[in-house]
Amino acid sequence: MAHLGRLLVPLAALVLLLWAVPGAHGRRSNVRVLTDENWTSLLEGEWMIEFYAPWCPACQNLQPEWESFAEWGEDLEVKVAKVDVTEQTGLSGRFIITALPSIYHCKDGEFRRYLGPRTKKDFINFISEKEWKNIEPISSWFGPSSVLMTTMSALFQLSVYIRTSHSYFVHDLGIPAWGSYLVFAFATVLSGLLLGLCMIFVADCLCPSKRRKPQQQCTKKPSPEFLQPLKKVEEEQEADDEDVSEEETENREGASKDTPQSSLRQRCVGPSAATDKS
Repeated sequence: MAHLGRLLVPLAALVLLLWAVPGAHGRRSNVRVLTDENWTSLLEGEWMIEFYAPWCPACQNLQPEWESFAEWGEDLEVKVAKVDVTEQTGLSGRFIITALPSIYHCKDGEFRRYLGPRTKKDFINFISEKEWKNIEPISSWFGPSSVLMTTMSALFQLSVYIRTSHSYFVHDLGIPAWGSYLVFAFATVLSGLLLGLCMIFVADCLCPSKRRKPQQQCTKKPSPEFLQPLKKVEEEQEADDEDVSEEETENREGASKDTPQSSLRQRCVGPSAATDKS
């Protein structure tokens, strides 16, 4: 019994110690995890977001400060989140992450990049004293919800898909590297042709080409108002033609009268000329 009592005392002390001090591994983190599926929650409220990578030493050094700052989130009315760029490539494309770790502040859909010191105290002062108002927000053209950044996110995801497919072809299927490149080249050409056909079809539907119609002869009858001047012109032309024809007939008759007189004159002149010679 004495031996059993000696064993129970250390066990009781250990149980009380574990009960009083929460385990470091069992503590629930106040940092929220953002993904490509739930990132739109950033557009409402106030957020502080950290972009990190597990292999980054600077990100590893920042984690304790970031976790301590997240514990003040409820008091400061700010939500603290993090994004793993190695898994959420779409989000890294939306924000164009070029350095790690990168920290952004978001207030009701307006994004600003945090470039100050990275300690718990500095993070708290940045929110409590509203130092973020001194930073110019990112233009709406380059915001994560814009069409441009959505396209950029899709390109980042496509690049990851191509890299994963290439690794699958080479390592799992045993296809040579040049064979994998050939498959991607064929797929690129085929997708370009399909995209071009779709664009031509859409353009033809929106702006159809104007086809020339054969010219049709006018079969409409002229109006009476238009016919009256024509009739007058035709009558005047007929009258002129009649006058010309009458003048021509008179000239011909005059010419025919002159010819007998000239012949008579020649006959009369002929004998007189003969007598003069004799």
